[in-house]
Amino acid sequence: MGFFDSDIVQQEAMQLFQDYQALMQLGSDYGKFDREGKKLFIEQMESIMDRYRIFMKRFELSEDFMAQMSMEQLKTHLGQFGMTPQKMFEQMNQTLERMKSQIDT
Repeated sequence: MGFFDSDIVQQEAMQLFQDYQALMQLGSDYGKFDREGKKLFIEQMESIMDRYRIFMKRFELSEDFMAQMSMEQLKTHLGQFGMTPQKMFEQMNQTLERMKSQIDT
């Protein structure tokens, strides 16, 4: 069975995408959130980033050809912007840390 043939992988990918989309829609009003709302938003974003990191690691570790191709396509796409998957996550973490520090000021 291929990586993407797994019902669990398909369900997890769909849930991750839906959760991310919903959080991004909610985030458009981030400036209107009170302190606790901002903290909750950041926590949820960190959770999604953790889930995404784990999902991508599964791609990397999989021997499935389509999973490997997907990972290479992502690396190529990010490379066009001078990024790597690792750098992408580092920048997201920096952004979330900056957001946290702005809450406390």
